[in-house]
Amino acid sequence: MNDPSPAEGDISAIGVDPVAFAVFYRRHVEAVGRFVARRVDDPHLAADLTADVFLAVIESAAGYRPDRGSQIGWLYGVARNVIGDERRRAAQRLRVTGRLAGRRDLGPDDIARIEERIDAESAARRTHRALSELPEDTRTLVELIAVDGLTVADAATALGISPVAARVRLHRARRVVRAVLARPATTTLA
Repeated sequence: MNDPSPAEGDISAIGVDPVAFAVFYRRHVEAVGRFVARRVDDPHLAADLTADVFLAVIESAAGYRPDRGSQIGWLYGVARNVIGDERRRAAQRLRVTGRLAGRRDLGPDDIARIEERIDAESAARRTHRALSELPEDTRTLVELIAVDGLTVADAATALGISPVAARVRLHRARRVVRAVLARPATTTLA
């Protein structure tokens, strides 16, 4: 790769260059949309979180360091943080108000498109639920590799751990998952 354009190399400019951001956005919006849809089942929230991921990318682009991992690993790390932040905010809102509020209006076409994406990712959500017996950090590693298609090194980057630590966690996770899958199923996940 001779040209370190925002689409392939250094992306630190996307926070200040609208053209660089547009290229980066077009290249990654579908992957981020799928990443979010695998983790939430509300079309409004999925749309909002996808937009929030790219806002966070603009704000943190200057901090991207290619020597610490790939763009996609970094991007999924940002997305993971945005989703985690939203889950914490939602839990706080539920404790304070007992319900969610303040959703922005989406058009019928937007809702249909997001619902299709959510439906398409339902099997992945079932897989996430089936992995619930793993510790959270290990489960996140497995999701990044098995569901999101990252390499072990890219997943390690997204989690801020070394590739060696990621491989050790992955080995332990495989043993746990094998043991869980060997048990007879007691309930069907929706």
